[in-house]
Amino acid sequence: MDANIITQVFLPLALAIIMMGMGLTLVIDDFKRVILYPKAIALGILFHVVLLPLIAWLVISLLNLRLELAVGLMILASCPAGPTSNLITHLSKGDTALAITLTVFSSMVTIFTIPFVVNYSISHFMPEGGSELLPLFRTILTVLFIIAVPVAIGMFLKQKFPAFAEKSQKTFKLLSALFLVLIIISALYKEKDNLAEFFRLAGPAALLLNVFTLGISFLLARLIRLSFRQSLTISIESGIQNGTLGIAIATTLLHNATMSIPSAIYSIIMFITAIAIIYIGNKTIPLK
Repeated sequence: MDANIITQVFLPLALAIIMMGMGLTLVIDDFKRVILYPKAIALGILFHVVLLPLIAWLVISLLNLRLELAVGLMILASCPAGPTSNLITHLSKGDTALAITLTVFSSMVTIFTIPFVVNYSISHFMPEGGSELLPLFRTILTVLFIIAVPVAIGMFLKQKFPAFAEKSQKTFKLLSALFLVLIIISALYKEKDNLAEFFRLAGPAALLLNVFTLGISFLLARLIRLSFRQSLTISIESGIQNGTLGIAIATTLLHNATMSIPSAIYSIIMFITAIAIIYIGNKTIPLK
């Protein structure tokens, strides 16, 4: 498959299908949970919009990351939670309803914040013009059409055809997992000659970002006296990023495969740490 077809057609389509699958699990009442969980939702949004980019910036400074990889890490940090976070929350006995709400709200908010975070990062790390800036309105529209619109279509189908939506959820989950694996493999394969070097350069940064995010978000949630289940959920929602979107932004909008490497590596690492989270959740949270 030609790389241009992957980045221009297959990747956005795959991401749209993943988000539509999430929409099939949602109802209007999910958006009303912001009233039920005001502190949790506020902390989750604050983490995605402000704290995650700051943590990524700290990691970049600590490791003196290569410029294109630094921008790639900031792209990842600007992305919302991924639909996978809802499954991991469920498996770790977290608050699944809160997880769904946080995923939806972070997805909606970051549609508008992504271009600002990414463009500032490009201007800071690559001031000599090593990469084009993200076009503001095109980026918002692109992310809108591959995140918000498919979610809305999924919700519409669930409301109008609940039986179909219920039967389709497992299929969409399977497709989402398959697409995620294929996207990561294609991103890594394109840079196969440099893969070992990229893991050496970006692997530690991706791991630190993941661990710092999981730990700091959990501690902040406990600090404002959220329950263990809610704190665990916020930790997962903050640490399980939408790496697929990060790859799409780097390859489709910025046409830079190197910038997609942190998102691809992070998407692998986060599943490894997710196993530890699921184990901790199941050992700590009692059966109902």
